[in-house]
Amino acid sequence: MAELRDPDSESDTATPYSVPPVHRAFTLLRHVAAGGRCRNASATARELGINRTTLIRLLHTLEAERMIESLDDGLSWQLGPGMLALAAEALKSRDVVRVAQPVMARLTASLGLSSHLGILDVTDIIYLLRETPNSHLVSNVREGSRLPAHATTIGRILLGHLPEDEVVRRYGAATLARATDKTATTLGDLQEQIAADRQRGVAWSSGNFERGIGSCAAAIFDHQGRAVAALNVTGPEGQFAPGTALALDIEAQVKAAAAEISAGLGYSG
Repeated sequence: MAELRDPDSESDTATPYSVPPVHRAFTLLRHVAAGGRCRNASATARELGINRTTLIRLLHTLEAERMIESLDDGLSWQLGPGMLALAAEALKSRDVVRVAQPVMARLTASLGLSSHLGILDVTDIIYLLRETPNSHLVSNVREGSRLPAHATTIGRILLGHLPEDEVVRRYGAATLARATDKTATTLGDLQEQIAADRQRGVAWSSGNFERGIGSCAAAIFDHQGRAVAALNVTGPEGQFAPGTALALDIEAQVKAAAAEISAGLGYSG
């Protein structure tokens, strides 16, 4: 008897212990979370490398579990209340979010700049928390947003606390996308940037990820001395001009806020 094969199995690159249908479900969830509405099932199936029939079954299964919901009787989709509730519980379960929120609120109020908390996920960062000032000049980065680590201050400061061979392992064969002309696009350039960040204790950006936007980030450590997260502040690039009194004040306050959160997590180094 011929072996029955999953119609999507050829496209799976999972490990021997992973479950391909689960991979496909998460691929679809990430697509929907990024704004993909799946209005054309055939086009979406080709884009994601999923069999069309499998895609339709996944959509309706995820809807039944309240992970996604239909906007117009199955013609398009968005994340559902079940997924949002899971995400909220995941955020609340992280001590760093609970400890960081009041500290970041004070930091934002003091500097009049948006502040963010993020963690490193291989070569990306994921934002867990955002505080914004009472101003029309606020960050458009939301909780759950994922950005390339090499192009962001949170990512760079966290990469700087990894062993050098681990950075090489993560980026040795990777293409470093250029966000602006100041973004590191080679492993060597990135290593130079994170070495400077590590020595200074903060990562600075003057338009490295987005033209006209400046940023400063510092690492947050847990009770074991591990860099588990980082916070930054962002705002108009002119406020981050190196060597100015304002930039020095930003750096001092960001370091102090990161140190306060770290102490709240039990760090005493």
